[in-house]
Amino acid sequence: MKLYYSPSACSLSPHIVANELGLPIELVKVDLVAKRTEHNEDFLAINPKGLVPVLQLDNGTLLTEGPAVVQYLADLKPDAQLAAASSGMARYRLQEMLGYINSELHQGYLPLFNPTCSDEVRIARTAHLHKHYRLIDAALGRTPFLLGDRFTVTDAYLFVVTRWADIVKVDLSAFPKLLAFQERIAARPAVQAAMHREQLAGA
Repeated sequence: MKLYYSPSACSLSPHIVANELGLPIELVKVDLVAKRTEHNEDFLAINPKGLVPVLQLDNGTLLTEGPAVVQYLADLKPDAQLAAASSGMARYRLQEMLGYINSELHQGYLPLFNPTCSDEVRIARTAHLHKHYRLIDAALGRTPFLLGDRFTVTDAYLFVVTRWADIVKVDLSAFPKLLAFQERIAARPAVQAAMHREQLAGA
């Protein structure tokens, strides 16, 4: 399989998941501004959305959107239990959490990456993120991972988007359980390997 990625982007999440599962993948770096791959391919011809991640399967099929990609990868090795079985409430809870991270945290950060972001927008977005991190911090006070005692794809996704706080200068010091979670996840060998491969700080 082939994973199109951009360093520090949400594509780091499926990269981590593939490492956790021991799945061999070819990595192709994408310049999201120029919309070109490291091989000078037109990325828009690969994914008209112009976004990562894109997972190309062995048969050439392309799968996009991080929550879908990580569930696909997890289902390749169900015994690893990075996602619950594809039927039953546990799987719906996992999808619920992926959707929550995607809509409230992932999307919440995006305006802050805009260099023309106004102070008003920054204050509003930071308040929005803090509101949702309060809920997550409380949940992490009850269990070591988002969905209980086991690492799942939801933890990889939360870890990746929460790393963006340092990049855009969002203060998370009010959430000690979240910060402890970030440290625990960062120390996982699969996470360190992905971060090293993408040449990210902290690897």
